[in-house]
Amino acid sequence: MTARWPVRRPTEHAALRAVARSARPTPSVPALMAALLEANERRDREGVCLAAHAVVRAAEEIS
Repeated sequence: MTARWPVRRPTEHAALRAVARSARPTPSVPALMAALLEANERRDREGVCLAAHAVVRAAEEIS
């Protein structure tokens, strides 16, 4: 038996296509800032990074 890398997952591709077709509203800046503070308090480095980037994207849409 031969191994193939990466393993194709058709449901993953379908989910990505579905997300690309629909526009999702961006959460408000205050809600994102609250998430950023919460992640910082919990010392969640990845959460801080994700929330910080989301705040910047939301702020760009406002301007």
